[in-house]
Amino acid sequence: VQLQASGGGLVPAGGSLRLSCAASGRTLSNYAMGWFRQAPGKEREFVAQISWSGSNTVTSDSVKGRFTIPRDNARNTVYLQMNSLKPEDTAVYYCAANGRSWVPRSDAYDYWGQGTLVTVSS
Repeated sequence: VQLQASGGGLVPAGGSLRLSCAASGRTLSNYAMGWFRQAPGKEREFVAQISWSGSNTVTSDSVKGRFTIPRDNARNTVYLQMNSLKPEDTAVYYCAANGRSWVPRSDAYDYWGQGTLVTVSS
């Protein structure tokens, strides 16, 4: 599975941004999909994940109520809708695919995109 993340950019605090993660090489319909982020000088952290059917989602406490993770299996794409952005959301965001488990940890994910930078100005 090859994953291509896009949609990052510069946005003012309080604004919104939608990231996309398009897959090729294999259908995503059998994979849970997740988003992670890594801020400068910090470890990569879990943001959100969605089951292959889209019926189950998990979001981290830091983004709960602000971020959602819809997916479109027909388009082989998963999104991260980010609202009410804060400067502390500034990071490189990575999408990933997990065909093995429902564990919201980076080591549970098999395939990774290249990352897209989100910068939130104060």
